[in-house]
Amino acid sequence: MAQPTALPQQQIPDGGEFLLLPPTLQPYAYSNVDRMFATRAITRGPRPRTLPRGSEISPRYAEGGVERGVDEYFHRACVAGLLVLKRGKIVLERYSLGLREDTRWSSMSMVKSLTSTLVGAALRDGAIGSLDDKVSTYVPAVRGSAYDQVSIRHLITMSSGVAWSEDYVDRDSHVNQYSRSLGAKVPGGVLALLRTLGAEHAPGSQFRYNTGDTYLLGCLLTAATGETLASYMSRKIWAPFGMEFDAYYTLESDDGQEIGGSRAGMALRDFGRFGQFILEGGRMGDTAVLPDDWVSNAATPAFTLDASQNSWGATGYGYSWWLDDSGAMVAVGFAGQSLYIDRTEELVVVTLSCQPQPPYAAAYGIDMRTERRAFLRGVTETLRGA
Repeated sequence: MAQPTALPQQQIPDGGEFLLLPPTLQPYAYSNVDRMFATRAITRGPRPRTLPRGSEISPRYAEGGVERGVDEYFHRACVAGLLVLKRGKIVLERYSLGLREDTRWSSMSMVKSLTSTLVGAALRDGAIGSLDDKVSTYVPAVRGSAYDQVSIRHLITMSSGVAWSEDYVDRDSHVNQYSRSLGAKVPGGVLALLRTLGAEHAPGSQFRYNTGDTYLLGCLLTAATGETLASYMSRKIWAPFGMEFDAYYTLESDDGQEIGGSRAGMALRDFGRFGQFILEGGRMGDTAVLPDDWVSNAATPAFTLDASQNSWGATGYGYSWWLDDSGAMVAVGFAGQSLYIDRTEELVVVTLSCQPQPPYAAAYGIDMRTERRAFLRGVTETLRGA
């Protein structure tokens, strides 16, 4: 049998190992998610929204008794992209680790906060009747499972009560089973996994972070709106708000259901534009996309958290937004991704990163949470003094 001709090929990391990648593979994988998984485009509109540029800031921050600047923060915190918007103006924008202005970097779980925002749009449109509607009303596939009595409100506040393991290091955890299903592009694989789960707590009684909940939320939105999640995001927010680049949702399989809670791909400035959309109350001029009270309700703690027990240091959790003790809303993703929105300060900070994960993190010797919070304080203090 004739051997195939030796042609140049690009080696792609194993999608099933996405949460377990070594530092050498993280930057490449996070900027090439669309080569590792099936995706669907979130299309931009004809006219990008201009982000005016203000005077560049040079924040300093103190951590461990040492004062540092932006360059050191990039190196210490493994930052690939940083964007700071103050009152809608860019005051800092930097790239590293191969990230470019048009690169769609992996959102990781930041997209949970974006997907949950579409619930507000669907409520305003009348596609969803109430946050207290049962999920099984919209997604019959979960009837008879532990999700049978779970409401939409329970999904967006991570309180479904369904037993789920979000342990990224344990290869047999539910989140790694989910990851392998995505890597193998198994049609219906994630819903099949969710149907096997048992109930751990009464719905609404306890917070427990669960990526499966947001996958189900995406299924619900698709059923309620009669559109793909990507199409609905494009029509309601991405195109009319003037995002600069097409984005994408990752799919569970070829031409399958979007993954509402992880691995979407978006450019740095467009993450910033989404933050600005939230900062402006979910409105586009005189047009309201979200219910009038949606953003304030999303930023109200459904659960109080122990700041030492989560990667951000959040003290509360709202409608799929982590809530900072400063009053900020934060979309947080694996390996250091964050979209920080301080409505009082009119401040948006986007950070795209590839922070080492266990077991590699132990040898790195830097407390990423402390470093990030110190840098954010430096940004806020610099802008207050400007």
